[in-house]
Amino acid sequence: MTATQPETIPGAENGTETGVADADLANAIRFLSADAVQKAKSGHPGMPMGMADVAAVLFTRFMKFDPKAPKWADRDRFVLSAGHGSMLLYSVLHLTGYEDMTMDELKNFRQLGARTAGHPEYGHASGIETTTGPLGQGITNAVGMALAERMMSARFGDDLVDHHTYVIAGDGCLMEGISHEAISLAGHLGLSKLILLWDDNSICIDGPTDKTVGDDQPARFKACGWNVQSVDGHDADAIGAAIEKARSSDKPTLIACKTIIGFGAPNKEGTAATHGAPLGDDEIAGAREKLGWPHEPFTVPDDVLAAWRSVGVRGAGQRAAWENRLQATAGEVKEEFERVMSGSLPKAWQEALNGYKRRITDEKPGWASRQSSGEALKVLTGAIPELIGGSADLTGSVNTKTPSTEAITPSDFSGRYIHYGVREHAMAAVMNGMALHGGFIPYSGTFLVFADYMKGAMRLSALMGQRVIYVLTHDSIGLGEDGPTHQAVETVASLRAIPNFLVFRPADAVEAAECWAIALVEDDKPSGMVLSRQGLAAVRTVHDEENLCARGAYVLAEAEGGERKATILATGSEVQVAMAARESLHGEGVPTAVVSMPCWELFDAQDEKYRQAVLGPGTIRVAVEAGIRQGWDKYIRSNGGFVGMNGFGASAPAPELFRHFGITAENVVAEVKTRL
Repeated sequence: MTATQPETIPGAENGTETGVADADLANAIRFLSADAVQKAKSGHPGMPMGMADVAAVLFTRFMKFDPKAPKWADRDRFVLSAGHGSMLLYSVLHLTGYEDMTMDELKNFRQLGARTAGHPEYGHASGIETTTGPLGQGITNAVGMALAERMMSARFGDDLVDHHTYVIAGDGCLMEGISHEAISLAGHLGLSKLILLWDDNSICIDGPTDKTVGDDQPARFKACGWNVQSVDGHDADAIGAAIEKARSSDKPTLIACKTIIGFGAPNKEGTAATHGAPLGDDEIAGAREKLGWPHEPFTVPDDVLAAWRSVGVRGAGQRAAWENRLQATAGEVKEEFERVMSGSLPKAWQEALNGYKRRITDEKPGWASRQSSGEALKVLTGAIPELIGGSADLTGSVNTKTPSTEAITPSDFSGRYIHYGVREHAMAAVMNGMALHGGFIPYSGTFLVFADYMKGAMRLSALMGQRVIYVLTHDSIGLGEDGPTHQAVETVASLRAIPNFLVFRPADAVEAAECWAIALVEDDKPSGMVLSRQGLAAVRTVHDEENLCARGAYVLAEAEGGERKATILATGSEVQVAMAARESLHGEGVPTAVVSMPCWELFDAQDEKYRQAVLGPGTIRVAVEAGIRQGWDKYIRSNGGFVGMNGFGASAPAPELFRHFGITAENVVAEVKTRL
């Protein structure tokens, strides 16, 4: 046991530190939750009532945190994966003294503008470590947090980084497939500071879980390399003993807490009726009588509140001791720790990338954009030590591993590359957890078509505003013989539909480098790097110090021989098609410009004057992209032309497929000429 993780609080075994019984500490959570759901006429009271005893023991005896410094780097992380039970978390935050979680916030549960949203939302209030609600995501975020803790400790030592990650999950979380990916990865890596408290209440929305599953969950976890315990989830001492044992384990731990959903409700406890609807005034009154809580709604007795607030105050001393250790740390190490935790990028990384950009502009390589991305990453990972790569068993195909990124192993967390295996969904959610923990910028790769496996986590990256970078290769029919199962004709459109998500589709090596630079600077949103399998001709052949991709779209080649009559819009591999069409049109006396549009989202954010100058008011507009038309009409207008896909692809060599589906310069020319 290190100085940063003290033993259980003396005298707290039976809630005696302040003379308040464990049952009363738990009942404060239980009835604040039930009262808030009742007032909102909406919510999930059953889970907070059932897990109140577990939460009370966890926070009063073990959690290391300080409500006055909610972003303290070495705090324990708590994830409520069963996010529908959000009032459990809100109640604990209020009781322990988080200043922005007032009683009024609890009373405004689920109301517009309140911090107390229906499910916990990162950024709405201090102490909410991640957005949960889509079941299974929280477990997997917690794996990412626990992994980040081990990685930071390997870099900066236990004196600065030594904390646990606790997660409460329900039956639904464990039913979701992502949970198995997460459990397997955590067990393989031996993330011993990860402790999962399972709300084992045998109830789901449809009724008893035996309608749905017969899994032996403890056996599943044990098979994946976890330590497993089972306890009575309403026995405070048993819960405390189990957590204490888990904290000394050399494996991640599952504690199966056998609970009664809606504990205390005289007529509804143990039934699905408590899961997702208010209990009703009479039922809550009956619970108050049954559990000996004779207090008005939203009332916590002074002695109970004082006991809870003392728990919150306790962390101040631990934080002060940690801050003293940080101040005593060697200057360069201290500065680097503070820099990576703040999310700031190191000095000189842009100079390194700009030097690389100048070189490849001169060399004009005809790389596939997946290779262009990999070459840019060699420069970036050499300059930015917190960049952490990975792939879903596709390292050689997605080009995400560089000479600077040695692999992380169960015995060595000092590396910078994670072999996620064929676990795309977990890969995405683990990256979210790492980004939320702080200290790292995660990126990982798979084929674009498998973004659909990751979509739930990608959406949460955007909702939480996390700098997570998805490398998505084999982006079109250009992948060739693998056929329509892998040719993601519709996926780019679906990613562009996600708010606060940047979709980059670079046309050559220079654009790939520029897009990576933007993704790193945009620290409040995730990015998707959509990259080709096939080689692409260089289109940026004159060096420009400016990052032209930063405005989302730009005129790559202006019309020649007169006033612009046509504008061809393209992304990625089809920019070279657009350039060939422009040359043909010029030969026929039609002055034509080509606009490269690597990132729609950034272009849409530009001012109207710039956008109109790029698009060419009054000109014929034709777009070409090896995907579906969806979304293009806002740029080409209803009378514009589109050359692309209107169905699934096929299995054949890539050049044949482009000809077969008509994605050619000749067809682009024809689309322009029919509109002259």
